[in-house]
Amino acid sequence: MKLSLGPIQFYWTASDVRAFYDEVAASDVDIVYLGETVCSKRRELRWQDWQAIGAQLTAAGKEVIYSTLALVEAESELKSMARMVREAGATIEANDYGAIQLASESTQGFTTGPSINLYNAEAIKQLAKAGLKRWVMPVELGRDALSAIQAEKALFPTVETEVFAFGHLPLAFSARCFTARQYDLPKDACKLKCIEFAEGMPLSSQDGTRLFTINGIQTLSGQPINYLAYVEEMRQMQVDVIRISPVAQGTFDCIRQFRQAIDGELLATTASDYANGYWVGEAGMNSKINAEQLS
Repeated sequence: MKLSLGPIQFYWTASDVRAFYDEVAASDVDIVYLGETVCSKRRELRWQDWQAIGAQLTAAGKEVIYSTLALVEAESELKSMARMVREAGATIEANDYGAIQLASESTQGFTTGPSINLYNAEAIKQLAKAGLKRWVMPVELGRDALSAIQAEKALFPTVETEVFAFGHLPLAFSARCFTARQYDLPKDACKLKCIEFAEGMPLSSQDGTRLFTINGIQTLSGQPINYLAYVEEMRQMQVDVIRISPVAQGTFDCIRQFRQAIDGELLATTASDYANGYWVGEAGMNSKINAEQLS
């Protein structure tokens, strides 16, 4: 199995992003996804900057994939996406069907991110005809659904399977910016408030339970997931790639742990404060312990 690092979901300063990828270059990840997937107003780094980081990571032996926006709302965003596909010189991670259409017309092929709803082997087979190289399982699916899909691997033999295994789950996107709304700001004059929250804004219930994480137009899980304890299950299901989603603190410790688990050097366990419910077929916010008690 390979280990991948997904695109940064949050809005970080340019210096923080560059420092982060300097460390990534020396890390044990095999695949790195680069680019802005949430909001086109986040312009700390331009397309040329992402290309420069991509070149650095390629030189370090990483497979680089450029990720597109998950919600395209303007003609300018569509043009930027078309430029990315045209100039990337590498595989594109398509996060909406407009990107799939553009990427299918290129010779590079494409992968799909977790926002693309692929729920059965037949759907993956159809996209494989258009150039799909790898799919990321939608985050609301678990081991039973994945096992059923992988049992029909013969329908998509050349397509790799990737599982989002650590980080805040991307649950939904909206035309409304929730961070701007929190500050009573219009979306078009949001003052880029997202940059003040390196790991999003917590949204809690009245009893103090953290339900969600607000990240501009994106809604994430309140707590991150951590499927470290399920690496061996994924291996048995012939999962090709395990994905880590960057967080503000602890990403590289997580990379080391997953690498050790993949290499069979770590007897993996998972703490009870992760939202691992989806994997075991329960409500997503359930912890591993609670979910297993319910199953």
